[in-house]
Amino acid sequence: MKITAIRGFPVWVGTRNQMVVKVETDAGIVGWGEAGISGREKAVMGALEHYAQFAVGRDASQIGRLWQEMYRSQYFEGGRVLTAAISAIDIALHDIKGKALGVPVYQLLGGKQRDRIPTFASTHGAPGEEMIEQAKQLIAAGWNAMRLSPSGHASGNIYEPREHIATSAKWCVKAREALGDDVVLGIDYHHRLSIAETVSFCQKMPSGTLDFLEEPIRDETPEAYESLRTMVDIPFAIGEEFSSKWQFLPYIERGIHQFNRIDVCNVGGLTEAMKVAGWSEAHYVDMMPHNPLGPICTAATVHFSAAVANFSWLECRATPTELYSHGENSDIFPVQMRLDGAHYPVPDAPGLGIEVDEKLVKAESFKFWEAPHLKRRDGSVTNW
Repeated sequence: MKITAIRGFPVWVGTRNQMVVKVETDAGIVGWGEAGISGREKAVMGALEHYAQFAVGRDASQIGRLWQEMYRSQYFEGGRVLTAAISAIDIALHDIKGKALGVPVYQLLGGKQRDRIPTFASTHGAPGEEMIEQAKQLIAAGWNAMRLSPSGHASGNIYEPREHIATSAKWCVKAREALGDDVVLGIDYHHRLSIAETVSFCQKMPSGTLDFLEEPIRDETPEAYESLRTMVDIPFAIGEEFSSKWQFLPYIERGIHQFNRIDVCNVGGLTEAMKVAGWSEAHYVDMMPHNPLGPICTAATVHFSAAVANFSWLECRATPTELYSHGENSDIFPVQMRLDGAHYPVPDAPGLGIEVDEKLVKAESFKFWEAPHLKRRDGSVTNW
């Protein structure tokens, strides 16, 4: 079964693009994948065109070989744009192989180790009574793990961390008091803090207030996280930006973090994600996958989550308190993963178990979307 075409479709769904990729074969079986570089889809499209030059005509079943060739076929190794394109192709090839064999993708990954995939949800209201009420709503709907809302993350183009960390800490404490000790609570700072700001935030809360702290600082320098690890006793959930097993290396080997926020649409697809999972298992680091994209990403991550031993929760944005506007679209994706309470049931359909309306995909025109360019009050640029 030979690859006959690789086609990329940056599809505007709700408030952002989804970088949808279709791989076609001479057997008439097609596979769907998704790339995860939101806001830079044109760059991914270019990478897909390069890979199609040599991937078309190749055996679609040789997924591992094709992965190595795509990664090693340029002098300049990897990089997030390239691995996003590789991720989408890799996921689509798994979809094709599963369909060809008549088995769900998780069977290609060693079989399922769980029947249902637990998820974590997020509140979206600013820290305050609304945030706590949203958390209670999630608990009533079946969630026992959730992210709370940090202060100031919806405040426009100006963000000053020191103006918000005290408020965030105060309401995290109030949330723990109101929700009890059984629920898992975390917070995502989207790498907006410095080491000193992160420590100040954590020191304003009693130990045990939070069960995980997600992306407090940028990830480029593992030594910075290692320094932070010595001053903070909250488990770290990091890794959603990592685009290869090599980026995970220092974090896993040095025991810096406890939860891997791996993104199958950025790290290199299911092929690379399974390698990171096995490596993490040896170091007792749990998988906590990043999942902010579309139904293809969700489906691929559900299969991954079913097949690994070391798993905690899958990020879910289709919750009663969020209903992420660019996540699910039943017209474009008529068959997709659906929540059953706070879990995704593991599907039995061949491949990924999703369907895509290609006519609607082609009808959606690309729109440029740019993440906020945040500044501090002195005019300097800061992290989004």
